[in-house]
Amino acid sequence: MIRVVIVDDEPLARDVVREFLSADEEFEIVAECANGFEAVKSVSTHDPDLIFLDIQMPKLDGFEVLSLLDKTPTVVFVTAHDEFALRAFEVNAIDYLLKPFSEARFGEVLRRVKAQAGRRAEPATLASALRARPLQRIVMRGEDGTIEVVPASRVDYVEADDDRILIASAGRKLAKQQTIGELASELDPDRFVRIHRSYLLNIDRIEKLELYAKDSRIAILRDGTRLPVSRAGYTRLKELL
Repeated sequence: MIRVVIVDDEPLARDVVREFLSADEEFEIVAECANGFEAVKSVSTHDPDLIFLDIQMPKLDGFEVLSLLDKTPTVVFVTAHDEFALRAFEVNAIDYLLKPFSEARFGEVLRRVKAQAGRRAEPATLASALRARPLQRIVMRGEDGTIEVVPASRVDYVEADDDRILIASAGRKLAKQQTIGELASELDPDRFVRIHRSYLLNIDRIEKLELYAKDSRIAILRDGTRLPVSRAGYTRLKELL
């Protein structure tokens, strides 16, 4: 049996996928989800082989769901918007169903899924594709399973902390299992600059720069936070300020 999770915020869209799947006894639906938060929890709980995943959903979109998964099942995107097709295949989606779709078209997808049963997206490929455009939101999952979504525009700075990062926003620091270099490559390079090996700064938060030593400076943020700026970081800052 091929275990399936269906994710779509539209009940009628879930009904169509469920109906078409019911005609093939090789597929078993283990969960249906109405939003991205439910999807992350269900995939972690049921470890499905296949996920039919909507892209545009409230709170978390389909790509953000994938970024939060420890294991990536085979993915079929189901969406009414064709502008996401290229990015969908970059994350190793096996197919892209454009709503509304026929039962015959759905059958093609199922045959393709069966032909590639057991193959899953490589995490490195997935992460690379998700960095194809600047992040507008940073999503992270806590140890207790809770999910935080922080708009990139609200990030003050990012601090390296061993094998994780701390994202400073509005007086809070949120932990995420990622390197600072990886996040730097995902964010808008015209807004975020690596000022130090341990700090990534939103340049909109800078109040002033002060000389600290011969080859280093201190960035003073609008809230009074003081961050070290290396010589290389200062060079990068001057290019943007």
